[in-house]
Amino acid sequence: MTSPQRQPLLHDLAVTLVAPTVVLSLPDGNLDAAAPGAGVQGLFHADVRAVSLLRVTLRPVCEPSREHAGTVRPGAGAADGDEGWLPVVSVMNAADGPGRSRFVGLAQALGDAVPDPTVRIDRQRTVTPGLLTEQLTVRSTATTPVHLAVRVEVAGDLVTLEHAKAGLAPRSPAGRTGELSSGTGMLSWGDGTIAVTVSAPGATPDAEHSTLTWTLTVEPGESVDRHLAVEITEPDAVVTAAAPRPTWRRPDVTADDRRLPALVAQSLDDLHSLRMAMAAAPGDTFLAAGVPWFFTLFGRDSLWAARMLLPLGTDLALGTLRTLAAQQGTRTDPAAEEEPGKILHEVRRGVFDDGQGLHLPPVYYGTVDATPLWICLLHDAWRWGLPADDIKPLLPALVAALDWIDAAAQAGGGFLSYVDHRGTGLANQGWKDSADAVRFADGRLAEAPLALAEVQGYAYEAALAGAALLDAFALPDGARWRTFAAGLADRFRARFWVSDQRGPYPAMALDRSGRPVDAVASNMGHLLATGLLDADETAAVAARLAAPDMSDAYGLRTMSSQSGGFGPLRYHCGAVWPHDTAIAVTGLARSGHPDAAAGLIEGILAAAPAFDYRLPELWGGDARTDTPAPVPYPAACRPQAWSAASAIALMTALAGLEPDVPAGRLHLRPTGSLPVGALTIAGLTLAGERLDVTIGSDGRTESVSAPAGLIVEEHAALWS
Repeated sequence: MTSPQRQPLLHDLAVTLVAPTVVLSLPDGNLDAAAPGAGVQGLFHADVRAVSLLRVTLRPVCEPSREHAGTVRPGAGAADGDEGWLPVVSVMNAADGPGRSRFVGLAQALGDAVPDPTVRIDRQRTVTPGLLTEQLTVRSTATTPVHLAVRVEVAGDLVTLEHAKAGLAPRSPAGRTGELSSGTGMLSWGDGTIAVTVSAPGATPDAEHSTLTWTLTVEPGESVDRHLAVEITEPDAVVTAAAPRPTWRRPDVTADDRRLPALVAQSLDDLHSLRMAMAAAPGDTFLAAGVPWFFTLFGRDSLWAARMLLPLGTDLALGTLRTLAAQQGTRTDPAAEEEPGKILHEVRRGVFDDGQGLHLPPVYYGTVDATPLWICLLHDAWRWGLPADDIKPLLPALVAALDWIDAAAQAGGGFLSYVDHRGTGLANQGWKDSADAVRFADGRLAEAPLALAEVQGYAYEAALAGAALLDAFALPDGARWRTFAAGLADRFRARFWVSDQRGPYPAMALDRSGRPVDAVASNMGHLLATGLLDADETAAVAARLAAPDMSDAYGLRTMSSQSGGFGPLRYHCGAVWPHDTAIAVTGLARSGHPDAAAGLIEGILAAAPAFDYRLPELWGGDARTDTPAPVPYPAACRPQAWSAASAIALMTALAGLEPDVPAGRLHLRPTGSLPVGALTIAGLTLAGERLDVTIGSDGRTESVSAPAGLIVEEHAALWS
């Protein structure tokens, strides 16, 4: 059994989802959370496992009598335990679009006694918010009629997500301790806050054994369909489904390197399924962070994902900004890490308690970077054409967020820093939030309060972005924030830069005594697009990121392979995160370092086929020369919002798109040979209108179709 100290594995599970509902099953479509090594199988609705057992088995039965066609003769019934019931042998499973999966299995004990299979069962699984449906189709090419019983075992334990994440055993099925009723082809259970109803028209229910059974006859060359539905209701839900249609236009991407279009297509399917809203504001869509651990609103994750998706339109950004502004901090509460103006970290349906000391309130503000990232998203959405009428109601939240940055910098001695005030929250409150994420070059852990390098970059960018917005909307203090940014840059330059035998680089953090935490890490890659670094500093960072110890993996390592704390499967100390790589690629492309960017892009594209183009949260940081494919991180979320959004960020970097709608300009920097060859992106969205761009194999822009009124400016060659 899985140790309570270990997260259950999930990298090999089949995932079917539309937020806030997800099924995690075995490759054959079955799930049984009580099985040895089961990982985190189940049908989850938000933070609750509604179904912990869903298994289809079958067995041959005697030919039905004419008087009782469709029933099972005595001695061949369905309620005599597991005797005679046979598994369906899986031969295929595949995603079939957003919220759909298909499973194909063989009934080897049925049909003709020949080597070739003559009876198979197809399962077409569809998930919509609060509903799982399956069509089971029995197909026969046997020469005589096939008589069989198909049984579905189904039960739910209604445990919380943290119970499953801790690797704890499932509880007894809810029906044995709560209400379990049966009717014609129906079973149900609940706990007073969530209710589950399973229906199977034409099936015989057995409430005692939690089964539903059909008896079938399939004629030669024919098929028989049966249907199963699991409906979940939660009247007091915190999160709910987004509108059925996405808030973005889906672009058509073609490239000489066919991996890029395939990655974009699957990523857009995953992003479609991760759309979510708060029950209190169902019209404002955001992206849930990831499945299954982070299947809710996360400030940092949702902001980064929305920012990467701006080339598809600004509606998602607006929904994300509004959702987070509605819960912006208004008071000082150390237990929740809430402070006036602060943007939250995560929202849950109840207290999150992993049983190992992590105890988070339902609304938790333990993040140091979500607040400046909120400002950066607002600014970038404005540059992509978010209308002024949508921005104006958010200006008070902008001012409050800027004030929080100022207060945090004053409290941190000039830098934004963090500490877990109660000892029951997150020890680290940047994106690398595992307890062992921040290390010195020799592997020692750094002690909080910690000031992360990338957070100072975000704060610098947010100060200038805030100043631009304040000026544009005739609000005071623009000059104050430009002065703040200049001072922060000076302090950073004086305190964060360190050197080793290969030259200077930014430390990943300052520790509680102000010492630079000198591990070579990917944090510095986040600085490139913020404007905090000058040209020489940018070149030094680019060289570090391009060096083999950081970049010879399937993407950018989170920590150098030469650092003392490195491990290829350490969550934040050596593994590769695609969003981290995409952020670095964006900065490298914008700052004129295409070769370094191209190497990282190739790493992601090389990894994508190994995951069927559904990028997980992270994977191992092994060198590409050491393993023929990326090594999965076994507890990684998949899909993950900012991982999927990274495909769009990479595509945008390749195209060199930098819009400034308020100034009436679209900047293009795609010239020079692209690492994916010729590239066409049709159906992007800029200022609410369509944007198409085609780049030839030589890297020259062949055509641009931009909204009327925008001046297109092409800049010097970057890619080569």
